[in-house]
Amino acid sequence: MSNSPNPLESAENSATDERSGNNRRQLSDRRIQHQDRRAEERRVGPRRENDQSSESETEEKFTGPDWMKEALQEAEKRQAEMPAMAPPPVEIPKEGESRKDIMTVEDDETADPVAEGMVVKWDPTEPSNWRSQSHLSDWLARRGRIAIGGVDTRRLTRAIRMQGAPHCALAHDPEGNFDTDALIAAAKSFSGLEGLDLAKDVTCAQSYHWNEMRWAWPDGYQPQTNAKHKVVALDFGAKRNILRCLASAGCDVTVLPATATAEEVLAHNPDGVFLSNGPGDPAATGEYAVPMIKTILDTTDLPVFGICLGHQMLALALGAKTIKMNHGHHGANHPVKEHATGKVEITSMNHGFAVDAQTLPDGVIETHVSLFDGSNCGIRMKDRPVFSVQHHPEASPGPQDSFYLFERFAASMD
Repeated sequence: MSNSPNPLESAENSATDERSGNNRRQLSDRRIQHQDRRAEERRVGPRRENDQSSESETEEKFTGPDWMKEALQEAEKRQAEMPAMAPPPVEIPKEGESRKDIMTVEDDETADPVAEGMVVKWDPTEPSNWRSQSHLSDWLARRGRIAIGGVDTRRLTRAIRMQGAPHCALAHDPEGNFDTDALIAAAKSFSGLEGLDLAKDVTCAQSYHWNEMRWAWPDGYQPQTNAKHKVVALDFGAKRNILRCLASAGCDVTVLPATATAEEVLAHNPDGVFLSNGPGDPAATGEYAVPMIKTILDTTDLPVFGICLGHQMLALALGAKTIKMNHGHHGANHPVKEHATGKVEITSMNHGFAVDAQTLPDGVIETHVSLFDGSNCGIRMKDRPVFSVQHHPEASPGPQDSFYLFERFAASMD
C-alpha cells in the first residue's frame, strides 16, 4: 500500500487551514481595530451616529463563524458601556522649583538607593505610569547612580548562573574615555562579600517611629491610628514597605539602628521584635547582632520575626550556620513551598547567602524551601513564636501570597 499523501485530501486540508488562518487573522485585526477605536474615544469622545465606519460595514468584512462574531459583538457592547477612565492629576514642579525625589517618590524603599548601578535590556522609554513624575534618567542622575541599557540581560543571567556572580567595576564618562586596565584591576581587587559587614553602612543613624501603612487606592499611604502591638524593628537595611506591612498588620513600629543592644531594644517594652533585611555576610553582621538576638531569646518570651538577613542571623543565634551561594537568588517569581500547608508562594528574593538546613539544631524546624534548588527559605522554633523567612513577603510579587507572615507575627503578640 502506498504511503504517499492523497492530493485531493491535502488540497482540502490546505484550504481548511487557510480559511481557519484567515479567520484568526480577521479576529486579531478586528480586536486591534476595536482597541484603536476605544483609544480614540478616550481622547475625543465616542463615535457619532453619522460616522462613516458603521457596524454593518465592519460586520460585512468579518467572514468568521457566527459564534465568533457574536462573541466579538458582546465584548464590544460591554466595553462600550464602560466609562472612560483617566488617571488623577499629578503635580509637576514648576520650572526652577526643586525636583528632588519626585520620580514616584512613594515607591522609594530607602532615603537613598543602596545599589550602585543598574543594567537593563532596553534603553528607558518615556514614563508610562500615571504616578510617575520624572524620567528614570533624571532620577539616576540626581542620585549619582550609573546605568546602562542595550545589554542582553538573558545571556548575562545565564552566564552568572553557570559561572557564578562575577566581580565588576562601574565607571561613567560622557566622552567614553575609560582606563580599562585600572577598571579590571579594581574588579580583581574586590575581596568578595564573605566577611563584609555592610549593614552598618546602610542602617539608620538613630531611632525613629513608623506608622505609615501600605499603599491603597484611592488614598495612597495612610497612617496606622489603631495599632494593637508595639514592635521594635532592627534596621540592618530595612525596606520601607516592610515597615508599612508591619503597620498594616496592626503594629506601632519603633526602628533602631543595627548596632542596638538587647538592653536598648527591651527598654522600649515591645510586644515583639523584628529583624530586617540587609546586605552583606550574616556572619560578619552577626558579630554584634547575634549576641543581641540571643539575649532576647534567652531572657524573654517575645515573638521574633526575621526577613532575609534577619532570617539568617536568627538562624545563627539559634545555632545554625550560613553558607555563601554560587550566584544567589535575585528578582521576582521565585516559587517557595511552605511545608506545613503544601502551599506554593510566588516570592521575591535578593540574597547571596543561605541558611544551611543541615545544621539546624533540635527544636528548630525548616518551614519553607525554594522549589528552584531546594535551599532553605524559612525556619521556626517548635515551641515558641520565633520564625523567619529568606524571601521578601513585602515585595508582593504574588501579590498577596506571603502577607500572612505579617499577620501571623501580629497574631502571635495577641
